Amino acid sequence: DNHAPLQALIFDSVYNPFRGIETYFRIMGGRISKGDRIKFMATGKEYNADEVGALKLKQEPRKHVDTGDVGYLITGIKEAKEVQVGDTITLAATPTDDPIEGFEEVKPMVFAGIYPVDSDDYEDLRSSMEKLQLNDASLVFIPESSSALGFGFRCGFLGMLHLEIIQERLEREFNMSVITTVPNVSYQAYKRKNPDLGVLVNNPSDLPDPSSLDRVEEPYIKATIITKSDYVGNVMSLCIEKRGQIQNQTYLTTQRVELVFDMPLAEIVFDFYDRLKTVSKGYA
Repeated sequence: DNHAPLQALIFDSVYNPFRGIETYFRIMGGRISKGDRIKFMATGKEYNADEVGALKLKQEPRKHVDTGDVGYLITGIKEAKEVQVGDTITLAATPTDDPIEGFEEVKPMVFAGIYPVDSDDYEDLRSSMEKLQLNDASLVFIPESSSALGFGFRCGFLGMLHLEIIQERLEREFNMSVITTVPNVSYQAYKRKNPDLGVLVNNPSDLPDPSSLDRVEEPYIKATIITKSDYVGNVMSLCIEKRGQIQNQTYLTTQRVELVFDMPLAEIVFDFYDRLKTVSKGYA
């Protein structure tokens, strides 16, 4: 229905060095026209729709994009973080009351520092990371400095595979030579004075004085490991060494076993996969 309030879902964005960020969207209700004043609901920011159009083999400018259509939007946005995948675009004058459901802020689980090999490349690395963030909204980073490595970024990733992909893309797509520090996870520290309010600890130096601590919480995962029955003992002893607690053991066939463990994420991000492959000869 083109007369309904505008609801358009952002599903991707790309960086154009001449025109700023191009936002790709699908209209769930309403219509977007060239020149409309629009609003991004998650960030609350307003823009002018300088150009809207359809995505064919090349972009095709149009006066309107209607309900059900997929299109692109150019507003002259320069900052990558203003366009978030999953956000709802609506009209500033007559906004919709309910944004499209399902939008969530990204929650990184694994953290690592990324530093340029040559400290003069710091600004290039920053712009490369911002462009990467455009079509990978789950990458989170803030500047940090290290006495050994100089200036770089502390980055949040969804997991180990995500970290490797980002590192690889920085090297392949942006020709950046980077050093990645050992990954770690965030802890929540609770003080005796205020046992309900947690302090986020990303670095050992951020940990409050131990005498004032009530407790420290760490992220846990549920690990499901499938292995040949010959290697069950090896896999179990590895997981127990990594502070894992077995929850379940199921024989899928006579030869294959599924093991379920509760394990601290901190133990997984270091060398767990390599060790698991070693103790199971690559089968687990």
